[in-house]
Amino acid sequence: MRHQAIYLDTAQDTSRFLRSIAGVDQLAIDTEGASFHRFIDRIYLLQLSTRDSSAIIDPLPIGVPAELGTLLEDPKVEIVFHDADYDLRLLRQDYGWQVRNIFDTRVAAQLLGIRAFGLAALLEKYFGVKLDKKHQRADWSMRPLTPDMLEYAAQDTMHLLGLRDRLADELKRIARWEWAREEFARLESTGWDVEDEATAFLRMKGARDLNRRELAVLRELVIWRNEVARRADRATFRVVGNEPLLEIARGRPSTREALGAIKGMPRSLLERAAADILQAVKRGVDLPDSDLPRFPKAVRWERDPEFDVRVSAVRTVRDAAAARLDMDPGVLCSRDRLEAVARRNPATLDEMSEIAELRRWQVKVLGPEFLSALAPHRKAVAQRPM
Repeated sequence: MRHQAIYLDTAQDTSRFLRSIAGVDQLAIDTEGASFHRFIDRIYLLQLSTRDSSAIIDPLPIGVPAELGTLLEDPKVEIVFHDADYDLRLLRQDYGWQVRNIFDTRVAAQLLGIRAFGLAALLEKYFGVKLDKKHQRADWSMRPLTPDMLEYAAQDTMHLLGLRDRLADELKRIARWEWAREEFARLESTGWDVEDEATAFLRMKGARDLNRRELAVLRELVIWRNEVARRADRATFRVVGNEPLLEIARGRPSTREALGAIKGMPRSLLERAAADILQAVKRGVDLPDSDLPRFPKAVRWERDPEFDVRVSAVRTVRDAAAARLDMDPGVLCSRDRLEAVARRNPATLDEMSEIAELRRWQVKVLGPEFLSALAPHRKAVAQRPM
């Protein structure tokens, strides 16, 4: 499929286009955000394709395109994405839409055992189309958008329905269509969990290497950085990266000179914000011992000396099955699901079906061999957290 995408930046033109495609039963969609550039990401562009038309909707001047939400939430319309996760989160965050009847070409490709499952690789593999990657990190919040940026954006959906057809045919041919349907159905509930900003600093890579006093300083630095980034609507790393913050937390400088010696400290930031950063450090240093942050205790399981043995047993089954099915082992059954099986140590397929982490298709494909592998290790397994 090849046709020219139309650019829609008025409510009237957008509504006219959406009414014209209201009867379709399949729609390809992609979104463009700006998480690389902005503090809070949002949808800056929507790309749509049917079998014979494509459009790029600019939501900035028109607001919420309500007729599109009606299409996306209609269970009779199949909505085709490539790597739907982030798009689904943005669509729910910005517009409150919960998309139904999803087909994800990335998931489909992985279930087929395709290792190079990026959109560019798939389009080249199936259609000989080479995507230009030069706008991958573009700032889609900028206006006006250049013609080549719009051309780049249009490519993301223009071939998706054709790709969907090829992948669906292959899934059905090798009897993995029901696997895909189960995975697609689970995508419908995708959304962001409400994150406690006050504890987000604990998830920063490297935070676990700090003592509690250093954590207190890091927390104050992250609060300061978030406020600066929020006011400027800039991605936090564009204010200052994580590594300099960790170094400041470790060194706890008290002077501008000491702060300036921190590796990776931007000169421009030092000139305009040194006093604010040093105040943040001081707040962390002065915090009473009783108020120092700590990592929450992880759920601990009663000691089970055979747990690792059971994990190894089911992993051996999984790896052999992955080789037989020509799939990536992690796609066939991820480590956390293997551990859930080993922890439960089921004696029957019904018990295995009760493991929330497992898909039905995984129970069907791997279940009998998992049970055989676990049979020598059948013991009552304590599942209560300590």
